[in-house]
Amino acid sequence: MRAPRVLIPALTIALAAGQALAQPATFAEPTRAAPTSAAAMKSSFAPVVQRAAPAVVNISAKRIVRQQVDPFWQMFGLGVPQARVAQSLGSGVIVRADGIVVTNNHVVEGGQEITVALNDRREFAAKILLADPRTDLAILKIDLPAGERLQVLAMDDSGDTQVGDLVLAIGDPFGVGQTVTNGIVSALNRITDPTGEGGSAYIQTDAAINPGNSGGALIDMDGDLIGVNSFILSRSGTSSGVGFAIPAAVVRRVVETAVGGGRAVVRPWLGARIQTVTAEMARSLGLPLPQGALVADLYPGGPAARAGLRQGDVVLQADGRPVVDAGALNYEIRNRRPGESLQIVVRRATGGPDQTLTLRAEAPPANPPRDERTLTGRNPFAGATVVNLSPAVAEELGLDALTQTGVLVTNVGAGPARNVGLRRGDIVREVNGVRMGSVRDLAAATSAQVRTWRVTIERDGRQVTAVFSG
Repeated sequence: MRAPRVLIPALTIALAAGQALAQPATFAEPTRAAPTSAAAMKSSFAPVVQRAAPAVVNISAKRIVRQQVDPFWQMFGLGVPQARVAQSLGSGVIVRADGIVVTNNHVVEGGQEITVALNDRREFAAKILLADPRTDLAILKIDLPAGERLQVLAMDDSGDTQVGDLVLAIGDPFGVGQTVTNGIVSALNRITDPTGEGGSAYIQTDAAINPGNSGGALIDMDGDLIGVNSFILSRSGTSSGVGFAIPAAVVRRVVETAVGGGRAVVRPWLGARIQTVTAEMARSLGLPLPQGALVADLYPGGPAARAGLRQGDVVLQADGRPVVDAGALNYEIRNRRPGESLQIVVRRATGGPDQTLTLRAEAPPANPPRDERTLTGRNPFAGATVVNLSPAVAEELGLDALTQTGVLVTNVGAGPARNVGLRRGDIVREVNGVRMGSVRDLAAATSAQVRTWRVTIERDGRQVTAVFSG
């Protein structure tokens, strides 16, 4: 039997506002050609590395964890949980001269003490300005001596990267020190989540990426940042030539949010439920290729509806780029700034020539208001944090934004809620026969003094009813 493939973060276990982001330099269109002589084969990447390497840093994150002692001794009241220091190592990229550093969220997540080591071996304490688990990016800020400016990597998010282009990966694999590997762009717009809800369509590369490279730079031959290395696909845990980097366009959106003082990245939404066009769908719709995003449902008054999209339409292009599947369309929209517009080419379900529509990028509405609460008392929900489900909340948590309203469980702490098996993402539908339309309804229901609780929740699209005794 073949061993399963595993997505492995490339991680070794162990604001100033008011300044513009570093802009990519302007270069002439590159001439892409294979080496034509032995001399050309001996060309060196050294000039590119010398420009880029000072902007790539090492990142160390420490956190205190409680380590349980042997349960045998605990039965006799002996042994106290011990505190130990857990450390993770990764890489980062300086993107602003005043000390703004990009890395992966999984490198610093839970870190209580974060240290950034520059290429010249100086070390600085860092704080997290913004962590975005959806894209696995974190933006750090280090405080520099007065007047000091750091060398940065300019971000090239022009979209002209092509499969086959030469690239370099720079990072700190296994904590051995800054290391450079080379390869090519193996694929573009590689979406590991078929829905595209994660917000990234990755750059795939065969440049060796190993544990510790997380957060490091993927650069082109101009020395510009085209991606932030994130994870590898491997059965062994080491590089097998299939690595993935978060594109610079995604990185720029998260950095802009962080330096602008934002607490979360606002991602526009389509306001429609879409499906990837399959071969069977293409035949029935008269499409020459099984490509595009089929509009299955619309949110009343949402961006898609206002743009003129209809149920059954197929989106074929977005700003001149082909929409190969549903994930590609979601990616195009989610990486726009709210208020921006894009042109989409649509084939109507009713036939006729393809039409061009203008879609405005908008943040999903927080309607109804969140009303976030952590429930207490003697009931099965005590310890659970719940919110009113809205398109904004659904988008934030990576759920279907067209899901009907209800009460969503966003966190389960210690207490009865955890004991009865509630999970993050559950939607509370009924309590003791009463429909739960809002957090207020659930708070009222759980305040009742009853001995038996009949609870209906929706999980993964299925409704489950259970009875608990209080």
